Amino acid sequence: MLRKRISPIVKKVPKWGLFAVCLCLCLWLGVAQAQSRPAAEAVASAHPLATAAGIAVLQSGGNAFDAAVTVSAVLAVVEPYGSGIGGGGFWLLHRQSDGKQVMIDGRERAPLAATRDMYLDRQGEPVPGLSIDGPLSAGIPGAPAALAHIAENYGRLPLRVTLAPAIHLAREGFEVDPYYRRMAGFRVEALRGSPAAAEQFLLKGDVPPLGHRIVQADLADTLQALAGQGAAGFYQGEVARKLVEGTREAGGIWTLQDLAEYQVVEREPVVGRFQGHRIVSAAPPSSGGVILIEMLNMLEQLGLERYGSADRVHLMTEVMRRAYEDRALYLGDPDFVHVPLQQLTDASYARHRIADIDLNKASASEPMPGVGRPEGQDTTHFSILDGEGNRVAATLSINYPFGSCFVPPGSGVLLNDEMDDFSIKPGTPNAYGLVGNEANAIAPGKRMLSSMSPTFIESDDKVAILGTPGGSRIISMLLIGTLQAVEGAPVEQWVGRARFHHQYLPDHIQYEPGALSQATLQTLERKGHQLRELDDVYGNMQAVLWERDSGEVSAASDPRGIGASFVNYPPGSE
Repeated sequence: MLRKRISPIVKKVPKWGLFAVCLCLCLWLGVAQAQSRPAAEAVASAHPLATAAGIAVLQSGGNAFDAAVTVSAVLAVVEPYGSGIGGGGFWLLHRQSDGKQVMIDGRERAPLAATRDMYLDRQGEPVPGLSIDGPLSAGIPGAPAALAHIAENYGRLPLRVTLAPAIHLAREGFEVDPYYRRMAGFRVEALRGSPAAAEQFLLKGDVPPLGHRIVQADLADTLQALAGQGAAGFYQGEVARKLVEGTREAGGIWTLQDLAEYQVVEREPVVGRFQGHRIVSAAPPSSGGVILIEMLNMLEQLGLERYGSADRVHLMTEVMRRAYEDRALYLGDPDFVHVPLQQLTDASYARHRIADIDLNKASASEPMPGVGRPEGQDTTHFSILDGEGNRVAATLSINYPFGSCFVPPGSGVLLNDEMDDFSIKPGTPNAYGLVGNEANAIAPGKRMLSSMSPTFIESDDKVAILGTPGGSRIISMLLIGTLQAVEGAPVEQWVGRARFHHQYLPDHIQYEPGALSQATLQTLERKGHQLRELDDVYGNMQAVLWERDSGEVSAASDPRGIGASFVNYPPGSE
């Protein structure tokens, strides 16, 4: 293609001028090459300390993957209500040197002693709290293995360097802020149930005051073992012994075999197209990428841009309704069940799904046999871009705020309660009301379904890196953010846009205060929609944008949270 563009010019130039043409061509190619890289590096995360640590690693010669290890570990220390090394997540990576894109699946697994009905009583009903509080609710963590895997296979720096900021913050402590107090207050009773957790996260059994320093010496020692020995420092040896003994003494079912057998999985991301953009997102056992692409396929065929605001909300709601129904019916761990990935992301399937959408009338979400359950909202996300164009979008979780609220004595590791993400009993929703079926039933060694959806949006002129926590609402938030990015809105608008959500069941539109105008609400009611205004805002999106033509980089953290974004231009480049 390049030769076709140049040859007509060469034919018209005298021989003595060929040198000048070649010189100009070399200069042109040099500019093009320079613009193929971002002019700056950026980190956006849910906590300022994590963002600062990530930028410091980049400035010290690390790449985006090294920074991802650092940011993950720091968040595990300073944001214990959202993530931790006792949990897991998905790390979506792009390596610029060869274009490799991969999802690192560090999702938790069910213990080998887990059973299908382990949270039901003799009458077959769920035991309140059993899948949420305490060690029985915890899956085998995947975050430590994922960090070691990323460092070994994609990073430049050793774990002893990239984990150093987290180890320092665990030993020296961080100050309690208002959001920490809010989350700790929400879970204070459960935290009191674990002496080690109460000692680590409370002050004399109560929510600590603002400015109190949360020091986690045991966690620092565990991170030190991970830094020195890699994954074996967590899944074997002294740390593993403490984790297993602590959980079993408190009623858990972990074994040393559970830990020794845990492995991360490299999965091919889910890829789709929307209005000339390439959408790269999380693969199963995340439902996020599949459902996001399914929704975008439906919206592209509907021609969403042709409609006014009320009709747009109506059509987006109907698309969400159908996609979340498919989530409930078909999604699960692909290592255990068949997931019809190609069908769900195919344009012809989207045409079939939108065939019964009525512009003037809301559909009805019918109860489904064999459905019930989702995941927690106090997850975390970060987005990273380095100066070479390497990038990471990562969404991590321990599920409910402070996970299981259980810490095995001497480990400092706050365990997740991700077992609640399985479909525990058909027809019974969990704390968040999302639905699932036998595809997401509990089985030994199985990964539970997730909505975590780290995502790249790529086109000839830009690259977007984004994601958010928010439980069942993650995918609808990513839909709204993706539409903003494709429409060319600034990155601040992607993360700040008012949000609404529908997840098939319960059959109503949830929306943030003030997100929908009175006129839109009235129109939606006339169409037959049930409406529910929420008491508070939700989500905590973190995003980075690279404009390919200019090399310019921008980043933003959701104004709903306490996060921070930072764009670092080399000296003299601005």
